[in-house]
This record gives sequence, structure tokens and C-alpha cells, in this order.
Amino acid sequence: MSKVITRFAPSPTGSLHIGGARTALFSWLLAKHYKGLFYLRIEDTDQERSKKEYVDDILESMKWLGLNWDGEVVYQSKRKDRYTEVIQKLLEAKKAYWCECKPEDLEVMREAARKEGRKPRYNGCCRSKNLDESCKGVVRLKIIDEKVVEFNDFVKGITQVHTSELDDMVIQRSDGTPTYNIAVVVDDYDMGVTHVLRGDDHVSNTPKQILVYEALGWNVPLFGHIPMILGQDKQKLSKRHGARSILEYEKDGILPQSLTTYLVRLGWAHGDQEFFTEEELVSLFDEKGIHSSSAAFDPDKLSWVNSCYIKKLLPKDLVKKIEPFLKKEGYSYEEIKD
Repeated sequence: MSKVITRFAPSPTGSLHIGGARTALFSWLLAKHYKGLFYLRIEDTDQERSKKEYVDDILESMKWLGLNWDGEVVYQSKRKDRYTEVIQKLLEAKKAYWCECKPEDLEVMREAARKEGRKPRYNGCCRSKNLDESCKGVVRLKIIDEKVVEFNDFVKGITQVHTSELDDMVIQRSDGTPTYNIAVVVDDYDMGVTHVLRGDDHVSNTPKQILVYEALGWNVPLFGHIPMILGQDKQKLSKRHGARSILEYEKDGILPQSLTTYLVRLGWAHGDQEFFTEEELVSLFDEKGIHSSSAAFDPDKLSWVNSCYIKKLLPKDLVKKIEPFLKKEGYSYEEIKD
């Protein structure tokens, strides 16, 4: 196998939570297992919702969990010229085109399709208009008609989508900014990513991204989609299930190895083994062991795992862990020692 390169690519529109941390952990372990590289990319093109405080939170959370990345952090906000260059290449190759349709025009198309029992989607009316940037519209990728997009998801298995289910998707907005599906492809290609491991909420994006890769003549990476983590009631995980940001767990006295050990068992297993050293995880973890069904988050189980790790600490190491909590309450180690 060639060098495995993975990445974790969060959007800084909020703190790092359990689901994102597990994705980062799995991607990190996959790269380390194969002695490859693990990159971190911040997808901060949404200028209104992206905030520096969330970037700082993500970086601090990753460091606390021990998920150190290779190279420099990549920021999408600094790569607009590269995206524009690639979109221009697609336009020149006639694999993308300018579209002047307004939102109200698109709704008329979709409504007409609904009445005729067809899938409500853009009808490609601007494909043959030979428009240019003066139309002040969007740029769309020209989807190949009557094609089946197939990929072997290394978590879920073979997945197929017919292009009749897809629009000629927008790859550049009218304000000149790239859309998610073009930016991600360009980033992953430039970073040399070989394995894209992410949440299964992205499954619908993968066929679109494969079409972008093919239009550009680039090799398509392998894709794996992890089922979401659920609450114990089998509903989407939320704060009411005990889920919080990663750094809140640190403040509550959860050890980083407790959290990573618990997270890795939410969707992966090695027999009935409950506890692992980092070396064991790196040695044992591979894509074949990732489960294709959702796991349930149990805060009580996490607390139990944490208690087990705390009991294994040497007294001097336990004191170091406790000291920040003592200081917070106004005590010092010296006072306790007396």
C-alpha cells in the first residue's frame, strides 16, 4: 500500500464535540497504523459563522486528546486563489459553465418537475448559452448524463448513485466564493489525501465530489463514512444526552486517554478488550474494524472508564492531575501536603 494520508477538516462554527473528536481520532489512528500522515484543515470559508475562538478551541482540543497533526494547519480562507484557478480550468475545458438563473427561476423549474412527477432539480438550461462572468451568475459543473457513480465505501460497502439524481451543481457562487464540494476536492488533492474518513452525513456529497475529481482528471481517494453517534434513546446526540464540548470534559476531570479509549469503542472493537494503550491502538486499528452501525453514547460508561484510568495513576501523577482543580478552589499542593 502507498503512503496513507488522512485528514480531519472541521468547520470553526462551534466547539469540537464528541462526534467530531471520534472522526479525528479514527482518521489519526488510520494514518498512524499505516505509518502515514495525518493533516488538520480548518474549513473556514463561512466568514459569518466561523470564529477564531472556535479555531482556538479545536486546536486546543486536538492537542489535549493527543491527536498531533503533521505539517502546518491548512486554512481554506487562505486558498481562494487556488480554488478560482481550478474553476477556471474547468470552464476552459467546457466541463463547467456560467449560469444566470435566479433563485426564482430555479423554483419555477423545480415546481414544473414536481407536477410532472420528475425529480425537482435544475434543468441545465444555461449549458448551451455560452455565458461568461459578465452574467454575474454562478458557475456549475456539467454533470455527465446517464452515468452511474459508484464507490466502495470502506465502512459501508458499495454505493451507487445515478446522475439523474444530481443537479449540475454550483461550484462557484455569484460572489466568487467556492462551494464546499469544489473546495474540499481541491484541498484533498493538493494535500495528497488517500483516505477520506468522515461522518455519514457526507455520503450524499461523495458522488458529487467524485464527479469533480473525474472532471479534473485527478485520482479519486478512498472514502469511508462513519455512522453518527446516538444518545441512549437512539436519537441524535445532543446536550440532553450528556454530550458537551471536548474541553468541558477536561474541566470535569476526564483524562484524555479515558475519552479516547471510550470514543474508539464507539464504532470499533478488538474482541471484548475495553482498555488500550496508545501503542496498542495504533497497532490494532484499521479500517476493517470500523462498524457500519451507529453506537450509543453513555456518559456513565465514560465515567466508569475514567475511574479505571484514575486508579492506575501513580500518586505523583494523580497529584499533578488534581492540582489544577485544587488551585481553582483556592488551594495549593503545598497546603494539602502539610
